[in-house]
Amino acid sequence: MKNMPPEALEEVAGYFQVLAEPTRLRILNILREGERNVGELAQMCGYTAANVSRHLSLMTKHGLVAREGRGTSVYYRFADESVFALCDLVCDNIARQLQRSAASRALFSVAPVAH
Repeated sequence: MKNMPPEALEEVAGYFQVLAEPTRLRILNILREGERNVGELAQMCGYTAANVSRHLSLMTKHGLVAREGRGTSVYYRFADESVFALCDLVCDNIARQLQRSAASRALFSVAPVAH
């Protein structure tokens, strides 16, 4: 991010905002396994097709997913494989933080006194 103009920083912030929504992360996680159409994604996520379609539109706009029409269906797939590495990095970091937090709590837990 060194020496980036404010306009570029706005684009970066928009990219991260797309990733900051749990529904979109769930959709991306499903697409990690392969391409799907809106109906399949809606069923797998437990959301309406309209809701999933709205999220996919935003992710397409930001270049995270690509869409391809086939007959009457539109299929979505990952367009930016670097998202996997980014998400894995963040998830691993959060897992380490949770482990440290659990270890700290364990240090201060009081063992019951036997009578």
